[in-house]
Amino acid sequence: MRLADLYPRYMARRVVLLTAISLLAPRLDPQTLSDFKMVRVLELKAATQHVQGIDFNDRLLWLTSVDKPNRKGWLQEFSLATGELTRQIEIDDGIRFHPGGISGDDQSLWIPLAEYRPKSSSVIQKRSKRTLKLEFQFNVADHIGCIAVTPEFLVGGNWDSKEFYFWDHSGRLIRKVASPTDNGYQDMKFDAGQIIASGILPDKTGGIDWLDFPSLRLAKRVKAGNNDRGVLYTREGMAIRENQLLLLPEDGASRLFVFDLAGR
Repeated sequence: MRLADLYPRYMARRVVLLTAISLLAPRLDPQTLSDFKMVRVLELKAATQHVQGIDFNDRLLWLTSVDKPNRKGWLQEFSLATGELTRQIEIDDGIRFHPGGISGDDQSLWIPLAEYRPKSSSVIQKRSKRTLKLEFQFNVADHIGCIAVTPEFLVGGNWDSKEFYFWDHSGRLIRKVASPTDNGYQDMKFDAGQIIASGILPDKTGGIDWLDFPSLRLAKRVKAGNNDRGVLYTREGMAIRENQLLLLPEDGASRLFVFDLAGR
């Protein structure tokens, strides 16, 4: 058989293969943050350091930040009604003073506290929301930069979330997997059965991703640009509950941006 006779068969098989791949690939909605309504901007009434992560309930906002020159990590609590600082404590564990993206359950905050360098070490701290005191911690032989809390697991991303760790709530490692996306996640949460994670894409734009759980398959992405101060919205702190999305990208004179994902 001549090579020319094989070409039509090769092309037909190639079309079938490419069609199958396209059907299996996630269909991402072409959404951007500007598609959604910004419902509030809250100025925080106390200075922050280099913001890392946020979480919230109906009354309070919790925020982690790091002061690299002075090797200090901070956990701050603000009123969501007024932006006033209600409490703050210094947090560290020896050489580990870099708190990352945080997540809360009903009674506690989970905070990764790491050395300020990749491929280093961390402790994962569980702190009381009521007192901010340390309740429990466990060690990890990597820099963990963000964490999400599910009913069964803790899910942590290392420096720029190249890899994900799954632990049970006692700190026992269940599995470790490579990230399925190109997004350098800085803060992530578990909501409505999915991991929602925000970060910085290779082109230096921002992205908020919805990852199916536990597969971590990318289900949806919302692209994000810069705010009116030229700061990338997804640079650091992100929290979400149902259709309420909170972003806190700025250091120092920080502002909290609140979006309604159901409103257009």
